[in-house]
Amino acid sequence: MSVDTTAAPTTTADAPHARTVLTIGSLGFFLMTLDISIVNVSLPDITRDLGGGTTGQQWTIDGYTLVFASLLISAGSLADRIGAKRALGLGVAMFTVASAGCAFAPGIGMLIAARCLQGVGAAVMLPASMALIREAYPDPRRRARALSVWAVGGAVAALIGQPLGGLLTTIDWRWVFIINLPVGIGMALFLCTVARSPQRPVPFDWPGQVLAIVALASLIFGLIEGGHLGYANPAVVGTLTAAVLALAAFLIVQARVAHPMMPLTLFSSASFRISLSVGFAFMVGNYANVFTTSLFLQQDLGLSPLHTGLMYVPAGVFAIIGNLASGRITNRFSPRIPILTGQLAMVAGLAALLVTVQLRSPLLVALCIIPIGGGGALAMPPVTGVVLNGIEPDRAGTASAVYNTFRQVGGAVAIAVFGSLLATSANFLDGMRTSLIIAAALLLVTAAISLGIRTAPAARS
Repeated sequence: MSVDTTAAPTTTADAPHARTVLTIGSLGFFLMTLDISIVNVSLPDITRDLGGGTTGQQWTIDGYTLVFASLLISAGSLADRIGAKRALGLGVAMFTVASAGCAFAPGIGMLIAARCLQGVGAAVMLPASMALIREAYPDPRRRARALSVWAVGGAVAALIGQPLGGLLTTIDWRWVFIINLPVGIGMALFLCTVARSPQRPVPFDWPGQVLAIVALASLIFGLIEGGHLGYANPAVVGTLTAAVLALAAFLIVQARVAHPMMPLTLFSSASFRISLSVGFAFMVGNYANVFTTSLFLQQDLGLSPLHTGLMYVPAGVFAIIGNLASGRITNRFSPRIPILTGQLAMVAGLAALLVTVQLRSPLLVALCIIPIGGGGALAMPPVTGVVLNGIEPDRAGTASAVYNTFRQVGGAVAIAVFGSLLATSANFLDGMRTSLIIAAALLLVTAAISLGIRTAPAARS
């Protein structure tokens, strides 16, 4: 059942272990984000050692992403049922073991299998860590600041991912995965000091679990393969059709079973629905930036991978600043202000890229992407706060999983659509411009919609 987000702010004290929880959650978000980008620059060395060719490279990346996105809703339901602490411990253990499997994989098949297990661990960790933060910070104002710190973990990972991957690969590509081991072990030790989370021991919704996994896996797989094979390919059409049918069946089951894994009443909150659309649009805008500009800098301007990575450093620094400022701005005014401002900043950066890209200046690209990174960092923590504030505590895992599923699907859609545009346009710049226009237009729409978020009155701090 949805909770009215207009309720007056409370002054409930943080849990005794709140700082420990925030540390664990930030480290987890760091690892999950890092393992999306850090592997990219290692792919040539991995192929040289393990084989697999282009297909092996693709599934080294996509295996993690596909499983991660497909299991999020199921993982959120698990966190609510067995408790956020227990679920997070399970996710950390799987991610750490999988990282060891990646590091010592004797062949490409074993590496891809271990990457898929990493995706399972990441899917379990993300909603559990968000639910645990909600438990540790019951006061919405304190939680807003905590979420801004939590988001820094992802911003730092995005900032250092590719440069760190390049540095470690100069030693041995296996260090890209070995580096996860001490972090995972440290998280597990910290977690031992955290109090047990509440559980909601209701029966598992097995039909819903199966249908959700089939729907999401088919959708993400279809989008990934559609970008390579074309959307008229029979296998792609069949996969996407299966996704639509499984999704329809899933919604029917959720409306009828006694204990649904994703209660449809979650969507009765307008603020929750708006947050989902904003999260989706953010990922589209983010990928329009990173995906198109990285190809432009390397393929069109001839920059090396290292120099390309350095172009994103200023934007990464501003993203960290945006994350840290977000909580204070949210508490001083309302979530609407940073959410709206952040999205408009992203639109401004995308528009600036659209206007200046024909000048082929790396410096201008680096300047244009600053408001995209900083704006997204400003907007996302309060969006996450709206998601967590607007639901009952025992649904925090499920709600955060639904929200992050929308984000992951947004990223998959962006890669598929923009990749297709770049491949089929008359020239690269035409495809890039179209991609930027689509992303900016979508962010403008969600910025307007976000004015409908219902929030508590601003509380001065």
